[in-house]
Amino acid sequence: PTSALDPELTGEVLKVIKSLAEQNCTMIIVTHEMAFARDVADRIIFMDEGVIVEQGPPELVFVNPKEERTKQFLTRYKEDNDYKEIQL
Repeated sequence: PTSALDPELTGEVLKVIKSLAEQNCTMIIVTHEMAFARDVADRIIFMDEGVIVEQGPPELVFVNPKEERTKQFLTRYKEDNDYKEIQL
């Protein structure tokens, strides 16, 4: 939801989404913001070419992914971004 926004606006949008999550609102969000997804989601679905390859709670998907494609993505993402924390 933030791909075309400047960093300041991105932070504002993510704050609103986090607030809604804290109010137990159900949302489906497509994102590459892994730190944000890990912190806000109660369920992660990892898709590859439109197919669900792995799903579960963030602590399982991020810490102990079962599928090779998920492992590859998270390893590459971690190397590129070191799971930078988003300051809200």
